Amino acid sequence: MERSGAGVDRSLTIAGRRVDDESDCFVIAEIGHNHQGDVEKAKQLIEAAHRCGVDAVKLQKRDNRRLYTKTFYEQVYNSENSFGRTYGEHREYLELGRDEYVELKAYAESLGMVFFATAFDEPSADFLAELDVPAFKIASGDLTNIPLIRYVASFGKPVILSTGGGTLEDVERAHDAIREFTDELCIMQCTAAYPPAWEELNLRVIETYRERFPDVVIGLSAHDSGIAMATVGYVLGARVIEKHFTLNRAMKGTDHAFSLEPQGMQKLVRDLRRTRVALGDGKKVPYPSEEEPLRKMSKCLVAARRLPAGHVLEEGDLIAKSPGGGIPPWRMGELLGRRLVRELGEDEALDDDCVE
Repeated sequence: MERSGAGVDRSLTIAGRRVDDESDCFVIAEIGHNHQGDVEKAKQLIEAAHRCGVDAVKLQKRDNRRLYTKTFYEQVYNSENSFGRTYGEHREYLELGRDEYVELKAYAESLGMVFFATAFDEPSADFLAELDVPAFKIASGDLTNIPLIRYVASFGKPVILSTGGGTLEDVERAHDAIREFTDELCIMQCTAAYPPAWEELNLRVIETYRERFPDVVIGLSAHDSGIAMATVGYVLGARVIEKHFTLNRAMKGTDHAFSLEPQGMQKLVRDLRRTRVALGDGKKVPYPSEEEPLRKMSKCLVAARRLPAGHVLEEGDLIAKSPGGGIPPWRMGELLGRRLVRELGEDEALDDDCVE
């Protein structure tokens, strides 16, 4: 399928916030279930994310009985990260209900933050739609789940699509399904490993997506535990960045170890904001702040020794020395062979009035 970028608007608007190629990065703190099923801990995470300067916080919503087979739900879950005897009990322990979601959404919005969640199944999508979340997330595991993707997209809200473990054909199929219902789509490069090896981040897929989907905002869901790759993603064209977020990486749970703590998230947001400004407009121009440093460091042409008036300048008569401010060294060639109209002392800078 050929796709042309002519005349398209690569933009996304979530809760009134426009994201496009010229905007700051839209940063999502992925709380997931790092709240450990505790609404107060969830509020602490939201408040900490707010202090870090992120744009949005995201949770995960599952209807566990609908999502898992009975055998999988009831299997014994012997893990240091388990919150229940079986996997189902573990998942139910971590799940927050309607009242908690209402409270958390209101709290996040009171701080000026966007609040939304990943819908892992149709009942969860209904649950979130009833809360009137401003966007939906589709997890990498559902990239090929076109029935769920279509169901979520049918609400007409912005969709953020993670693409870990997929092929380009999988992404195209999901893109086309979503675009039947809404133009508000962000496709996230993602590697569904926790954390991934550095050589598996494959950040250049961001460029591939930008070329293949010129009508779509591209983002990065990075499961590495550092912050540097997010700024690389922005330079490559990602305008939505999602990073897992925790209060303490040593807490119980599988996601904490590769999540950012508040200090890391704050630095990530800071560096992303700086990156947009630092990229500039691509025009090479001198800045006023450079004048004084360059006056000291740059060079101009001066007399290598005392030169009398009437002397015809030749090789060896002139030398480049600091500070600058006079005739720059690149003009050396045009001065040779010209006659001095006045005497020059050793190290005296030339100007255009010195020669005929």
